[in-house]
Amino acid sequence: MADITAAMVKDLREKSGAGMMDCKKALNEAGGDMDAALDWLRTKGLAAAQKKSSRTAAEGLVGVAVAGTKGAVVEVNSETDFVAKNEQFQGFVRDVTQIALATGGDVDAIKAAAMPSGKTVEEALTNNIATIGENQSIRRAKRLEVSKGAVVSYVHNQQAPGMGKIGVLVALESDAADEVLQKLGRDLAMHVAAAFPKALNEGDLDEAEIERERAIATEKAAESGKPADIIAKMVEGSIAKYRKEHALVSQLFVMDGKTKISDVVAKAGKDAGAQIVLKDYVRFQLGEGIEKEVSDFAAEVAAASGVPQHA
Repeated sequence: MADITAAMVKDLREKSGAGMMDCKKALNEAGGDMDAALDWLRTKGLAAAQKKSSRTAAEGLVGVAVAGTKGAVVEVNSETDFVAKNEQFQGFVRDVTQIALATGGDVDAIKAAAMPSGKTVEEALTNNIATIGENQSIRRAKRLEVSKGAVVSYVHNQQAPGMGKIGVLVALESDAADEVLQKLGRDLAMHVAAAFPKALNEGDLDEAEIERERAIATEKAAESGKPADIIAKMVEGSIAKYRKEHALVSQLFVMDGKTKISDVVAKAGKDAGAQIVLKDYVRFQLGEGIEKEVSDFAAEVAAASGVPQHA
């Protein structure tokens, strides 16, 4: 049996929202595997499904920039939130986002591109690390583009113009008036920031993740003791619900809680007298998917002294 520490229990509790004893039991059942323990808690209905994936762990800024039918979003990480407030760091993020708008979303290509100063982005990044005294990195970038219409941006928890904790782009292809597209695009981008869709359409969802959900749903349904054919229907119902809740076009619009996003777009196009197509979207949340080690001074002192911690 794996050695389950108080720190592991605390970490799982923060990720899942479950009780301490449930977290400890889950870790024991999973042999100390954090992801398996989270799945165990979800199987038992003890964990929130989205809590882990929506946690922000790293610091820095997400920058967005748009120019008509093009838009770019970039995540630049730092070690502390203090650096994210630094004017030099913010200026770097602003320049890098503009470069991504011009060159695309390939991080290596962005690093090789020239800054306004004449240095490459990578050289400027190295200089920032040396002068600010903290490690920094360009983690990811993406550019969206449509042949006609608009790419609209939204920044949540804005720290400076075009920079914040969550950056969203929505690409709308249409001949509709720009003011119509800007209004619709901002509403949709705010929805994306709040609702955290995982794909544009149901068919675009990660099949590996679908199968993981299927395994969880199957185990939960099996505990009902119902016949196999009923269990199969329960599982398929759960998967159908999962697909609808995580694909952007089939999500319910957060502003009214009842209209599907696809219907919101269709109505806007009908009102404008021109078809509007939601071509794509991107949502970057600062630190998404990164687990940041948090120092627990009391635990470090206890470990150094050889005094065990009890969960």
